[in-house]
Amino acid sequence: MRVRKIIHLDLDAFFCAVEEIRDPSLKGKPFAVGGQPEGRGVISSCSYAARRFGVHSAMPTSRARRLCPELIILSGNYASYRSASIEVMKILSEVTPLLEQLSIDEAFMDVTDLPEPIENICRQIQTKVNRQVRLPCSLGGASNMLVAKIANNIGKAANRSAEPPNAIRVVAAGDEARFLAALPVGELWGVGPKTALRLEKMGIITIGDLAKTPETLLMQRFGKMGSDLWRHAHGIDERPVTPYHEVKSISQEITFEKDVTDLAQLDGTLRRLSEQVGYRLRQKRVCAATVRIKIRWHDFATLTRQVTLPQPVDQDSILYAAARKLFDQVWQPRRPVRLLGVGSSGLVTTVHQPELWETPAEKERRLLQAIDSLRQRYGHPVVRRGLNRDPRK
Repeated sequence: MRVRKIIHLDLDAFFCAVEEIRDPSLKGKPFAVGGQPEGRGVISSCSYAARRFGVHSAMPTSRARRLCPELIILSGNYASYRSASIEVMKILSEVTPLLEQLSIDEAFMDVTDLPEPIENICRQIQTKVNRQVRLPCSLGGASNMLVAKIANNIGKAANRSAEPPNAIRVVAAGDEARFLAALPVGELWGVGPKTALRLEKMGIITIGDLAKTPETLLMQRFGKMGSDLWRHAHGIDERPVTPYHEVKSISQEITFEKDVTDLAQLDGTLRRLSEQVGYRLRQKRVCAATVRIKIRWHDFATLTRQVTLPQPVDQDSILYAAARKLFDQVWQPRRPVRLLGVGSSGLVTTVHQPELWETPAEKERRLLQAIDSLRQRYGHPVVRRGLNRDPRK
């Protein structure tokens, strides 16, 4: 059986690294990208100089400022981040077509078909990203995705300086279990704090402890997940790197059975279409930078209008507000509407950074997560938001 060669790449403090390119005076200084401390801002990304003060991502900005009073806070420039990400992914796609992008700054590659040793391939990729895009990046290499990802985490964690790690860590085929053995079980995918606590109560602290535990016992305690835990503890992971074609746009439209002139009905339709687009964006784990509407009048005359938002979003309320504003610009009272549509484009794959949005995002995001969960179980129509009687409110 041929041994696979899998690489995991992660851009080091990506947002901050891009900001240093835009403003070189930031280099070496403690700074972060995130929300302002006066509100409910959260740190999205912080420089390695800031990390030495204990600042880290997902930390409230107010606490970060207390830990590091001289911390510079930047609101972020998502367009620049997206552009840099595209450049990096282009470099990776030139190495292999077997590329799976996980987020704006993270990807897996299957380079099994390349003849060079995996460490050499990692070094070549890192050099290209460093020189061509001027960004630091760390890479992990192994015979599977699980160990490659963990190898990268360990390589990055070894950095203790104020500079990005720009690390490379490779685990040789056959050495997976030994590499994992001394690490805490929390390093494994699927082992969150609650699972780690349950394992700790069983006397399982390290991945090595987990590997020594009978698979049957783990299955008794955790069901099918127990078998996965046992396999992963032994460094076994057969998942393939799965390339996919980037989604260019997501839209929803409806052709009415009878032409519509009632503004309240059209407004309600716009809202529902926006919710459907938002739901699909979240399922695809992408955000949209552009919102558009499409109107077809009773005589089949058709027009479209679009607007680019300050930051990419996937929230129903923001999509609806943009769509409604566009609609108001072209709405002609008493002119019957045959078709109405809401669309989105300029999509970016990303892990949510709610602090970059100038909206009360956290409360709505919790609500949307609950609604999405219900829709996945019972179908999209199971939950509908209430509408104001006056469609202009």
